[in-house]
Amino acid sequence: MNYWLMKSEPNAFGIDDLQNMPEQTEHWDGVRNYQARNMMRDEMKVGDQVFFYHSNCEVPGIVGLMEVVKEGYPDFTAFDPNSKYFDEKSDPAKPRWFMVDIKYLRHTRRVIPLAELKEHDALENMALVRKGNRLSIMPVSQQEWDYILGLE
Repeated sequence: MNYWLMKSEPNAFGIDDLQNMPEQTEHWDGVRNYQARNMMRDEMKVGDQVFFYHSNCEVPGIVGLMEVVKEGYPDFTAFDPNSKYFDEKSDPAKPRWFMVDIKYLRHTRRVIPLAELKEHDALENMALVRKGNRLSIMPVSQQEWDYILGLE
């Protein structure tokens, strides 16, 4: 099993939105970064555990846990001219962008703020706390995962 962190702005799609989806499951669309796309397309597997992270908000931080329930498949929003994620260069016969389906597991007992995560030496190598890392999807080691759950 792998562990991940996926970011979303709560005013666009937050943890409560996922919880309120039918079957508490939704596709994670709109990722338009090749490195993040590659992780979803090639590395994320059914059963992988994921931190839901609220970004670009008053208190950015980890707010919940999710699980990958469908492995990478073409992001159909790239083919829809009415979608904000439309990419005219993406072709259904040779898709450029991919997504996974994720399922809500639970909220964390509290928001675990980025500022707090940065204070822990045990997390100093975590991609999230390194300067300049702006990826919306990133791997988390099992040690980091366990440590963060211990902060709840």
